[in-house]
Amino acid sequence: MRTIRLLLPLAAFILHPEEWSRFRGPNGSGIAAGNGYPTEFSPNKNLLWRAPVRPGKSSPVLTKTSIFLTGFEDGKLYTQCLDRQTGKLHWERAEPKPRNDGVSLLNHPAGITPVTDGENVYVFFKDLGLLSYTADGKLRWRVPLGPFNNTMGLGASPILAGDSVILQIDQLDNSFLAAFAKSNGELRWKIAREESESWGTPLLYQPPGKPLQIVTVGAGQLGGHLASTGKRTFTFPGVSPVMVSSPVLERDTLYAFGYGFSTAIPIPFSRQLEGKDKNKDGKLSPDEYGTTNVMNAIGRYIGNRNGEVDEEKWGLWLKHVGGATGMVALQLNPEDSQQPPEQLWRVDQGFESVIPTVIFHDGLLYSVKNGGILSAFDTTTGKPAKVGRIAGALGGYSASPVLAAGLLYFSSEEGKISVIRPGRDWELLHVNDLSDPLFATPALSGGHIFARGETTLFCFGTPKPAH
Repeated sequence: MRTIRLLLPLAAFILHPEEWSRFRGPNGSGIAAGNGYPTEFSPNKNLLWRAPVRPGKSSPVLTKTSIFLTGFEDGKLYTQCLDRQTGKLHWERAEPKPRNDGVSLLNHPAGITPVTDGENVYVFFKDLGLLSYTADGKLRWRVPLGPFNNTMGLGASPILAGDSVILQIDQLDNSFLAAFAKSNGELRWKIAREESESWGTPLLYQPPGKPLQIVTVGAGQLGGHLASTGKRTFTFPGVSPVMVSSPVLERDTLYAFGYGFSTAIPIPFSRQLEGKDKNKDGKLSPDEYGTTNVMNAIGRYIGNRNGEVDEEKWGLWLKHVGGATGMVALQLNPEDSQQPPEQLWRVDQGFESVIPTVIFHDGLLYSVKNGGILSAFDTTTGKPAKVGRIAGALGGYSASPVLAAGLLYFSSEEGKISVIRPGRDWELLHVNDLSDPLFATPALSGGHIFARGETTLFCFGTPKPAH
């Protein structure tokens, strides 16, 4: 691995860390506390340090002194711990990858973000299972899990609920939600879920004086579970069949979106055969459809799972992903968790194949999709306040937006982080080009931005004078 590059003297690096211990920070909100975050940065500007990391797409998580992330290289699954102040690698631990559950090209064997309790780290690899390490890299416990049958590869990251590690495993069949003891990995409870595959990371909800709940998104429905037992508390049906992004909670209002594909005018299988069915046998083999994500998913997981795709399997796939596209706002009931949420509004368009989770700020929800199309929605009505393109950052988007000091940060797959002044007439302030692909959601804390590129972790911040 390359040598770390430290840009500033240690005395100039003053930390005021806040919690960013899980995917998208505090309860998955994407919102960081504090001020002092830079708006202009690059490999040559406001770069405090950069460090080499193993390839991966998981997002960094933070303790007061350390950064944890995962990687995959040369057939091994890595957990890495770096120093927050310098980027120096404290330790890394490798586990052999025992199997290949299969992923889409946008997923990755190290695509699931770890979670930390401020000392220990809890890591989930879909091709291995759940592991925990101490702050100095000692393996505390290991729980083998899987194999799994999710057509695009699992995506939900683990979260902490009290003294439990929570895993949401939504797959084609045998989906479940489970709690493992932080102390030793022992299974505390495991609840079957009727939902099929999904990819969003759950969040926590606890009204004053009420028990802690886990809120989940799944294919076609949202759900609540008691954190103590996993018992289902509520179900809200009618959401989209493909739920990739994670839910967002603002007080007692829950926002979530997904997408489906029209069943009114189904795409005929004959169109898929055109130019691909080389032997004219009316079906597609792996060597004919190549690396196409959807065809790989159908061949591997639909029907007899023999790798081939025929008209019957194509029809089953269309049924699997068919349904409405849209975003919903739900009013949770803080007094009675058994009551299903009340739908406040629904937007039935504009979210096809969108991956990034929305972010809330000052009465507006912000959503970005491929092409740099940024939409701001009024949270009272669901109507768009402004839709426009982020000029200079028109690529694809997988990372979710984050917010700090009243500004929004959007990371594109082509390696650009755009800074937006939010509002009903949002304004682009600056596009920062890292020249490194960005699929992981940045971590923000203490005035610093931790952005993971393909094989590099960047730390950006405004230099402070040495004393």
